[in-house]
Amino acid sequence: MFEQIKLDYATNALEPWIDQATIETHYGKHHVTYTKNFNDLVEKAGLTDKSVEEILGNLDKVDESIRQGLKNQGGGYYNHNLYFEMFSPNPAKAPTGKLADAINNKFGNTDNCKEEISKLAAAQFGSGWAWLSTDNSGELYVSNSLNQDNPISEGSGHIPLIALDVWEHAYYLKYKNLRPDYIRAFWEILDWDKVSARYEQIVG
Repeated sequence: MFEQIKLDYATNALEPWIDQATIETHYGKHHVTYTKNFNDLVEKAGLTDKSVEEILGNLDKVDESIRQGLKNQGGGYYNHNLYFEMFSPNPAKAPTGKLADAINNKFGNTDNCKEEISKLAAAQFGSGWAWLSTDNSGELYVSNSLNQDNPISEGSGHIPLIALDVWEHAYYLKYKNLRPDYIRAFWEILDWDKVSARYEQIVG
């Protein structure tokens, strides 16, 4: 059974950047629903022995009647786990180690990397996500996705490191229609130590 990631911070700990009401609604209601629905569909599809990455990466092998549901609910489950995992009330403000080197090689510096992701997030029409991802060799990529899609379900073979949620439920209670303000706030609570550790776990 797939489980929500447990928050290692209080629901009010990310203020003033993300308010308590948004965390309680986003994590406590939206993510709860995605997790429950995904588990129900996984059981119906007989995929309880598979990881979420295996399921999302092999949707073409799933019965068409349940494929879109698994993509939507599984993406919602996976994307939000990564989103909430990478926050901290006392975040490291810059990447370290191998990730810092990879970012400098690809983008020149961390600010340029953040700017590319932010532009994709701001430009995403309607609901969706912006990503920093890696392949198994450590090459970095930025992209955006519709709805609850992600680089895994899109078949890119890339593994997400940073998930920037631009569904309105992620920011509307506090920021209303000012998505760029929310995007700037996102970087204030993203913990680069967590992102760096994830990268090193993936690439070795």
